[in-house]
Amino acid sequence: MQNKSEIINYFKKKIEILKRHNHYYYNKDNPKISDQEYDELKKELTILERDNDFLKKLKLLSNIVGAKPSNRFSKIPHLQPMLSLSNAFDKNDMGDFIKKIKNFLNLKEKKIELFSEPKIDGISATLIYEKGTLCKGLSRGDGIIGEDILSNLKTISSIPKFIKGEKIPDLLEIRCEVYIGKEDFFNIKDKFANPRNAAGGTLRQKYPEETAKIPLKYFAYGFGVIKPMIFKTQSEFLKKISEWGFTTNSLVKTINSLDEVEVQHKKLDKLRSSLNYDIDGIVYKVNNLSLQKRLGNTSNSPRWAIAYKFSAEKAVTKIKKIIIQVGRTGAITPVAKVEPVTVGGVVVSNATLHNEDEIKRKDIRIGDTINIQRAGDVIPQVVSVDKSKRDKNSKKFIFPNKCLCGAQTQKEFSKNTKKLDAVRRCTKGYDCIFITKERLKHLVSKEALNIDGLGKRVIEQFWDLNIIKEPSSIYKLNYNKIKNLEGWGDLSIKNLRDSIDKSRKINLDKFIFSIGIRHIGQENAKIIASFLGSIKKFEELFDAKKNIKILNNLLELDGIGDTQINSLKTFFTNSTNIKIVKDLIAELKIDEYKIVKGNGIFSNKKIMFTGGFDNISRSEAKIIAENNGGKVLGTISKKLDYLVVGNSKPTKKKIDQARDLKIKILSEKEWNNILNN
Repeated sequence: MQNKSEIINYFKKKIEILKRHNHYYYNKDNPKISDQEYDELKKELTILERDNDFLKKLKLLSNIVGAKPSNRFSKIPHLQPMLSLSNAFDKNDMGDFIKKIKNFLNLKEKKIELFSEPKIDGISATLIYEKGTLCKGLSRGDGIIGEDILSNLKTISSIPKFIKGEKIPDLLEIRCEVYIGKEDFFNIKDKFANPRNAAGGTLRQKYPEETAKIPLKYFAYGFGVIKPMIFKTQSEFLKKISEWGFTTNSLVKTINSLDEVEVQHKKLDKLRSSLNYDIDGIVYKVNNLSLQKRLGNTSNSPRWAIAYKFSAEKAVTKIKKIIIQVGRTGAITPVAKVEPVTVGGVVVSNATLHNEDEIKRKDIRIGDTINIQRAGDVIPQVVSVDKSKRDKNSKKFIFPNKCLCGAQTQKEFSKNTKKLDAVRRCTKGYDCIFITKERLKHLVSKEALNIDGLGKRVIEQFWDLNIIKEPSSIYKLNYNKIKNLEGWGDLSIKNLRDSIDKSRKINLDKFIFSIGIRHIGQENAKIIASFLGSIKKFEELFDAKKNIKILNNLLELDGIGDTQINSLKTFFTNSTNIKIVKDLIAELKIDEYKIVKGNGIFSNKKIMFTGGFDNISRSEAKIIAENNGGKVLGTISKKLDYLVVGNSKPTKKKIDQARDLKIKILSEKEWNNILNN
């Protein structure tokens, strides 16, 4: 990157990636990258902004805290913003943190007392008490507005519903981290990817009675607003709320020097694998609350606190063999079978090798001694090969050109990189039994059909026993056959039957997402469902003649591009895919997608946006348009009714095209006037 515009464009692209991962992490409780990768992304953006003043003026990074609250819950404002923490990754970063505090407070040589507490890898929540009674419970949301999850929080028996004791403030806003213990997670691990997902998915779902089934726990660690304020230090605050019945962490400690910081960091890093909950670092806070108040906050983080992150957990092992696995999108992934080794308290025997190019780049061979690392709950990855210990008999791995099903694989050409993708794929869809099995796991997942009792392990078991071989066979189960299997009694079979029957009724967007079309995620599925409206219209995609027209119309929608259209074309030109989907439809009752019709300002109008808006994001503008009966398109065409032009950097080409087609152009002011009249 050489010039200013290149740096800005690169920065904006990375910001969008960060936003997307925030959405996966906070709203979907389904992170797509490890904590370490997320931290590295945020660190890169922080350094870029620090080194380029013109990026600070954009205020893009400072405005990102969490993610927008979900529409599943009503919204409640936090009494005090729930900010994110800055990160430290080594002793130098912590030294800089302490130095900045002293300079800001003009303390020079005086010592600063810090308070250390483990950083729990869970879900943040806020508890609000009025005169000692729990009256509100919020998720983080975007840090300003949270989701009303009080009913779910009340299912955690250790959270006080009433506070008893002396000097209880009239108003008390408690911050806590909700988690599930490692031992408890072991019993439900087929339902969730990792403990954090389990806690998040459970706490932020619609029915409290379902939340109550999962043994959630919490640690109270901080506060928002307290009236009257009766505490002088963080340590005093935690001690007192513990007396009031709140659960606090016992591994807290006051710290008086940078050397003590390092001692505590190494101590907890060594200890973390033995804990019954996940921690990914230590939070250090200025202990004195009056000093915290003086230090205040930046736009998105407090100056008086920082998270000193642990490094990824590492171990040394040896590759016994390399196998390939086939994902639901056909991706061929090499996996190293390694000699079992303990990494962060977890015994692992597999390590991902990512793709063919990665194996070549790192020169990974069968029999090699390797360094692996595990960040969070993701499968360990190979960091490096110890070539000094390479055996003469080590073998290079010849990456197969064929899928396990026997079909040829291919690398797709990327329009963005102008190169072939690193990943090889099988393109057979449901014709490939390995893709089918992985799609079945996706189909029954919480985000899709949500069939409780059919986790990944059960799907594997039923597949091997020929009990389930395709989606529709889920609804034709031979329960007598299951009854004879170990671990399946009358009650568990009844629960499974009830869950399967419950899943027969499904919304159109969830159905589209569940069938596992590549590049069609939850948001894309909603866009497609909104356009099609009904399963009857969806079934027209099976017809080669009608298919072309529908796909051309879909391409005009904002959020649907060539990538999604090509995936849909590939999927619906495969006769096996069509048969599988038809058979599944026959077993389900698929509800129409509910859209606003006939009663909005923009009813039946097609709208497109260009440029940024002064007070709201483009995304919010689109939602407003849709909520008012409009349909948002992504391309200029004769079908368009309005082109709405934001004040910030609109695309001149789009404006010129709209004028040529005599499309009505609305300024940002005109658009706001229509909404407000």
